[in-house]
Formats: sequence, C-alpha cells, structure tokens
Amino acid sequence: MVAQKFSLIGKTALVTGAGVRLGRAIALGLAEQGCDLVLHCRSSRKAAVALQTEIEALGRDAIVLCADLSMPVQTLQLARDAEKESGGIDILVNSAAIFRPTPLEKLDIKELDAFLDINLKSPYILCSEIGKKMKKRGHGVIINMACVSAFRAWKAYVPYSISKAGVVSLTVGLAKLLGPEVRVNAIAPGTVLPPETMSREESDREAQRVPLKKIGTPADIVAAVLYLAGAEFVTGQVLCVDGGRAIV
Repeated sequence: MVAQKFSLIGKTALVTGAGVRLGRAIALGLAEQGCDLVLHCRSSRKAAVALQTEIEALGRDAIVLCADLSMPVQTLQLARDAEKESGGIDILVNSAAIFRPTPLEKLDIKELDAFLDINLKSPYILCSEIGKKMKKRGHGVIINMACVSAFRAWKAYVPYSISKAGVVSLTVGLAKLLGPEVRVNAIAPGTVLPPETMSREESDREAQRVPLKKIGTPADIVAAVLYLAGAEFVTGQVLCVDGGRAIV
C-alpha cells in the first residue's frame, strides 16, 4: 500500500518563538507546505514581521502576536487571541524556550522558576486552552519541543533538563486526555543549531559525541514537524532528532 499524502492547505498553525532560530524555520516550513501561520514573538517583533512578509509572499496568511511567555496571563491571552484572530488553530507548535547553563552556585528556586515558566508552564497553558478547543472541533495536532536532556539530565543544565522532562510528561498525559480527536507528540532535538557563542572547535567536538558524527540543521527539525503533522496513527510519542545522541 502506498502511503497517503497529506496536505496542510487550509490549516492554521500557531508557532511560538517564531521570530528566530528553530521557531522561524518551523513556521516557514509549515507555510511552504500550504499552512497559514500565527507567529508568536516576545522581543523579536521586527524579525517576526519580516517572516510574516516572507510567508505572505508564498500566498499564505500570517499574523504576528506578541506575548511574554514567562507571564501566565499573557500566555493565556495569546491562546485566546490566536484562536479568535485565526478562526481556530489546527496545529500548535510549542517552540519557544530559554536555554543557558546553570552552574552549581546558581542552583536556586529563582533559576528553576525561570525555566519552568517559559519551557513548561507556557506550553501547558497553550496546550490546555487550545487543546480543549481542538477536541471540541474534532481535530487538532500539538507538537512540543522537548530535548534529549529530558532523558538524561545534562550536568551544566539541570533546571533546563528538568523543564524539558516535564514537557515529555505533558506530551504523554495530554495525548491521553485529548485523544482521539487531538494528537499530541514531541520532538527531542540534539544539537541542531549551536549557540552563536560556540566555537568551531567546540562544534566539532560536539559532533564527534554522536553516532552520526555531525551536527543537525533546522531542516531536520522541520522535517520531523511535518512528519508528525501528518502522522495520523502517532500520538504520545517523543521523536529524537539528535544524530543518535540519546543512545550514547
């Protein structure tokens, strides 16, 4: 049997953190497949508006909504505005996150809260608010960005790893709560877009740690998003896109 093709034409996606880096690549990838976009940003409005123009040039609709995802009230308002202004979200991609090392001397509740607020609580609010509406409409797809550190916490990134472990649990739990109408999955990237401060030598060392001996690209994550958007018999799963890092 030949696999059925799926189309995103007529679908609308909300992508958080869409102004830069992975969020931008994901939003553009969805638009290239025919999806209309709600582009969330916090401080990168100029970049988000530029992306909006690029998406509109493809013949797709796009709107920009700004919100500080560390503030639950603003996150909830983002969900409501996205639903209202788009006419209903079909695909939710929780891409926005903060990422930085936390040395031992900075391990405190304030640091943990900073990661939980943006990396876990905001996806929880968006998934809950939009997911309930998706379920009522009878269809929907949610894709959360986890991380391979969710399975084996990184020494220098403990609060970050904790937040991403929560994203995995959120994904599995909501797949049960929102099914069968809504599918909920996650992607766990490895190193696919190194920090701008990472040197070439550091990048090469990072590549040698994984079985595929290379660093990934945003295109690898976009391909995973598009797969999960159309994989109608997949829910509650975490897809590692990491060059094999999770098995090392």
